[in-house]
Amino acid sequence: MAGRWIETWEPEDETFWREKGERVARRNLWFSVLSEHIGFSIWTLWSVMVLFMGPEYGIDPAGKFFLISTATLVGALVRVPYTFAVARFGGRNWTVFSAVSLLVPTLAAFWVMEPGTSYATFVAVAALTGIGGGNFASSMTNINAFFPLRKKGWALGLNAGGGNIGVPVVQLVGLLVIGTLGASHPRIVLGAYIPLIVLAAVCASLYMDNLRPVKNDTGAALEAVRDPHTWIMAALYIGTFGSFIGYSFAFGLVLQTQFGRTPLQAASLTFIGPLLGSLIRPVGGRLADRYGGARITLATFAAMAAATGVVIQASGNASLPVFLTGFTALFVLTGLGNGSTYKMIPGIFHAKALARGLDAEAAAAHGRRLSGAAMGLIGAVGALGGLAINLAFRQSFQATGTGTAAFWSFLAFYGVCFTLTWAVYLRRPAPVPTRAQLGYAEV
Repeated sequence: MAGRWIETWEPEDETFWREKGERVARRNLWFSVLSEHIGFSIWTLWSVMVLFMGPEYGIDPAGKFFLISTATLVGALVRVPYTFAVARFGGRNWTVFSAVSLLVPTLAAFWVMEPGTSYATFVAVAALTGIGGGNFASSMTNINAFFPLRKKGWALGLNAGGGNIGVPVVQLVGLLVIGTLGASHPRIVLGAYIPLIVLAAVCASLYMDNLRPVKNDTGAALEAVRDPHTWIMAALYIGTFGSFIGYSFAFGLVLQTQFGRTPLQAASLTFIGPLLGSLIRPVGGRLADRYGGARITLATFAAMAAATGVVIQASGNASLPVFLTGFTALFVLTGLGNGSTYKMIPGIFHAKALARGLDAEAAAAHGRRLSGAAMGLIGAVGALGGLAINLAFRQSFQATGTGTAAFWSFLAFYGVCFTLTWAVYLRRPAPVPTRAQLGYAEV
């Protein structure tokens, strides 16, 4: 695939950034957000489709949880190859291809979405929608290369937040269809996304660029795999993004199964949490830029544990208003944590390079090299957290008829994440560069 290639890219050079780099990076960011946004909508499509699947489909709640778990699993697994595809094919070229490929699961769902379709067919089509989850990994790897370290928290937070908004948007589209035409017209939701997918691909082709300096580096990938911080950050990302995507898939089903909401009632509530969690994500990145990712992440996990306690209490008492309050707070906090954890990744590898004695320019290059390799793996493992959440809900509802047991397991995991963040990044001097090391004054 032919494409526009930028031969030299030096974002840490302030003159280059001011005269050319910022304008080009921002343009690529906006159209990356568009494509990633559509990818998230297609990935989480089955969180909406299950709301259309009434008794005539013959699928019980456990079967529906398995459908959304299938989409979550595939979305997590494809993140690894999508990460390395950017360097192999170019960020622009891969964005075009990955956007066009979303037509496959969308058209497939359009074809099969009716009563009488076999459950195995639904599972296969749900698996196809998982490719939308890969768009996040390629987009984040691409945008990470465009921006200097001092801007990465904001840029990656905005890129991810704009993509995450694809979750509540597809749920709002589902709400609009159910509210106006009833729960028997799922194909309208699917048909609305076909021209949007084409638009995202055309815009990426016309307005995005490939960076020649971004190359696949097997040595960097192996070094990132061997580095314990990659796995520590993956665990923390399970707690933040894994929670966000897992709850986004499951929220509507939980409302229907545990609280007896109708499809319209569930759809009218489902989008609120993902929307707030998406909008707040750039704020998490900005706060991490200013105060340090580890501090924001630690506070986030403490608050997530408290919110989960509220949800457990409401679940036991069958109090829908309190349940919604606690669950919405969880979504907001996952968004903050998503932004702060992704800010930590390049900072950690940059600081380790400085500690080895590399000068500022070499350390920045090393940080970009390793963080780009690590992001795909961290993103994939984090997304597997969404699978774990959906499987935990499935088991909890099968065993007890409520999601309370699942929430207890989530509370325990947030406690582990809190402890891990404090022990590794705050109890001892953390491998995060100071503001002076990054080249700007303390505030």
